[in-house]
Amino acid sequence: MSDFIQELRDLHTLVVHQRDRSADDLLQQVNRIGCNFENAWPLPEVLQKKFDLVFIDVTDQPTSRIKSFLNSSGHEPPTVIAVIGYENPSTLESIFEIGAHALLTKPMRASGVLSSMLMARRYWAEQIRFKKDLSKLRDRLGNMQKVNDAKFILMRHHGIDEQGAYAVIRKQAMAKRTTTFEIAQSIINADGILRNLGDD
Repeated sequence: MSDFIQELRDLHTLVVHQRDRSADDLLQQVNRIGCNFENAWPLPEVLQKKFDLVFIDVTDQPTSRIKSFLNSSGHEPPTVIAVIGYENPSTLESIFEIGAHALLTKPMRASGVLSSMLMARRYWAEQIRFKKDLSKLRDRLGNMQKVNDAKFILMRHHGIDEQGAYAVIRKQAMAKRTTTFEIAQSIINADGILRNLGDD
C-alpha cells in the first residue's frame, strides 16, 4: 500500500472546481496526501501535459467541452475523477462519456479522497496496459497477414506449396538478420512494383 501512496505523491494533480467549501475540502485532502496540485476554474481550454490526475466538477458542464479539455494535451490521457453534487441520469451519463476512472460526491468526506485516487489510478493503469496489449496484438495480426500474403505471392510465382514458401521467407530473414515480417513486406512491395510495370 505504501508504494501506491508514494506513487500518488509523485503525481501532478489538477482540481477543476470553483473555489467553494467543496473545493477547499478537496484541496486540503490532496495536500495532506502530498500531491503537487493546482486549482483551475472555469474549465481551461487546454490541459497541460504535466497533469497526471484531474479532479473535475462535471455538474452543469457540457460533456463535449469536458471531453475536448481532457483530450487536448496531445499526451496520454490523465486519470480522471469526476466530482458531482447530485445524481441524475444526465450527470451519470456524462461521467461514463468522459471516461472517468472514479467518482466523488459532494459534500466531500476526508475518508473518500485517498481511496478514490488509488482506485482511479489502478483502473487507469489497467486501461493503459490493455490498450498497449491490444495494439501489439493488432500489429502481430497485421504482420501475420503480411506473411500469408507473401507466401501466396511466392506460391503463385514459383509453384511451391505453403510450407516451402514460408521456408523461403524464413531463410531470407535469417540470411539478412531481420524478421520474417520485414521480408514479407519486401516481397509484397516487389510484387506491387512488378504488377505496376506490367500495367504500363
